[in-house]
Amino acid sequence: MAVVKFPFKKQLAYTCGMIGWSMMTNTIIVMLPYFYLPPTNSGLIPFVPQLLVFGVLNLLSVIAASGRFVDAIYDPFIASLSDKSTNPKGRRIPFMKWAIIPAVFFCCLTFSPLVKGESIYNAVWLTVNMICFFMGATTYIIPYNALLPELTETAAEKVKLSSFQQVGFIIGIVFSALINNFADLLQKNFTIIERDSAVQYTIWGMSILAGLFMLIPVLFINEKKYSHSKPSHLPLLPAIRKTFSNSNFKYYLVSDFSYYMALSIISSGLLYFVTVLLHLPESKGGVLMGTMVLFSLVFYPLINYLSKKIGKKPIVLFSFALLSLIFVAIFFLGKFPVSSNIQIYTLVLCAAFPLASLGILPNAILAEIAQHDADQTGENREGMFFAVKYLFVKLGQTLGIALFAFLTVYGKDPGNDYGLRLNGICGCVLCLLAFVVFSRFKEVRTG
Repeated sequence: MAVVKFPFKKQLAYTCGMIGWSMMTNTIIVMLPYFYLPPTNSGLIPFVPQLLVFGVLNLLSVIAASGRFVDAIYDPFIASLSDKSTNPKGRRIPFMKWAIIPAVFFCCLTFSPLVKGESIYNAVWLTVNMICFFMGATTYIIPYNALLPELTETAAEKVKLSSFQQVGFIIGIVFSALINNFADLLQKNFTIIERDSAVQYTIWGMSILAGLFMLIPVLFINEKKYSHSKPSHLPLLPAIRKTFSNSNFKYYLVSDFSYYMALSIISSGLLYFVTVLLHLPESKGGVLMGTMVLFSLVFYPLINYLSKKIGKKPIVLFSFALLSLIFVAIFFLGKFPVSSNIQIYTLVLCAAFPLASLGILPNAILAEIAQHDADQTGENREGMFFAVKYLFVKLGQTLGIALFAFLTVYGKDPGNDYGLRLNGICGCVLCLLAFVVFSRFKEVRTG
């Protein structure tokens, strides 16, 4: 039976899934360091001690890495199960359906410390809940992303659906960046005295809303009607080996890892950069993120047009180069001879193009890699390709959070901010590494 073309309204339903899981994962990235190790001028209390493990890594870095380490092992397992599934309702949607409630539940518990104040018990509790959250989220994310090459046929269709994905992703980022703004409203309208309680209630509500978004593609997309893929018969380990044997995929992976590590530094540090380096209110973070997202939408038609005319690789390389300069500017925030608002808005507007291009193009590129591999080998391993990608994304995000948390040891408060500034230098190096590695990527232009 011929596969029905994926209609526009179903593409919107697919995008809603991205909004949901982006809201939750970015809430972890944006709020975890700020909630558990807040700066002194935030109105929050710390919940984990600023201890050094082995004299090098602080405790929050180790906790973040532990959650993602277990998740990294779990990723290819879920991918293999999804790729080999013969479920009559499809290979992907049934996994997504059962992942939503655990992801929402453990995202809420991640921001529900046991002890009101610094405690090692909070550290243990946080570790367990982060592991469970990431496993739940992965069970949704890997099958969700594997649908992209299965629901599209041409390169143009892949870029278009990836563009919708990116719109969903940045909407999720905006929601997570607005947590402090929503917490302000809660405190004002419901007379909640303690700031940490207002932030908790906001995150709980945000998690439930995210779960509802994640439910939309499950309810409204008939996978068997629109997907043209077949189950893979490769066992787990051979599937992993074959996926890693693709040399072009390796260049993609390393550059993607470096980018997400750098992006994680920005996401984790945004509230610190705003409040500590620029002495602006924390509610400004949501406004800035919204401004960047809205401005990035202007570039979407241009990126779709340029990707057809000159290919995706030159756009990606330009974006890495521009991001490296933006990170250098972070080191000097608060020291330029202009107002704080001019400094941060200049950076935000400059970051809009890389945010758009590096959100749209990498998933479209990976979908083409997976489709080309399937054409050559006869094995549909889209899930494994996306599992390996998101393994490296998560490792990059985890190391980004860990690096940011570690550098706070060298200063994260007004008048003692050197650790925050060092993140700018680290981000610049990571973006230059991504540029160098991706320059070796061999793009195959298709229709």
